[in-house]
Amino acid sequence: MARLRSVLATSAGGIVVGANRERPALVVGMRRRGRDSVTWTLPKGTPNPGEAREETAIREVEEETGLLVRIIEPVSSIQYDFVQGGTRIEKTVHYFLMAPVGGDLSRHDHEFERVRWVAFDEAPGLLSFPTERELVASTFERVRELARTGMFDHAGAAR
Repeated sequence: MARLRSVLATSAGGIVVGANRERPALVVGMRRRGRDSVTWTLPKGTPNPGEAREETAIREVEEETGLLVRIIEPVSSIQYDFVQGGTRIEKTVHYFLMAPVGGDLSRHDHEFERVRWVAFDEAPGLLSFPTERELVASTFERVRELARTGMFDHAGAAR
């Protein structure tokens, strides 16, 4: 059996948290893969040449969700691999906790068919990928702590 060629890939994205101090929520997007396959995922994307991780994360989140965001702090990265066109892609995605500062979910781009808020404690049941479910679960206590301080509050971030 022939061995696959491997390449490394990097992306950056965000966990955008809404201003509900009792029950924080985050933004997820739905992609349709073929007629019968739907995935719910966190917003993320590939850097443009010369772009820092933070710049990529902000740009991709704004494009994919329609929200204008600011970074609160970095969170864990996730790694996974997949095969595409006969090549094994070993991917690392760097995530940041983010707060909305404007925009509207209705302005999301074509990469997501649908974008919505979901309560943090319900996200693991909706997200399609185990690495993202684990990431969201591992950041939940930190998000609750920051939410109590008002870190994610913004009047322009309508649900």
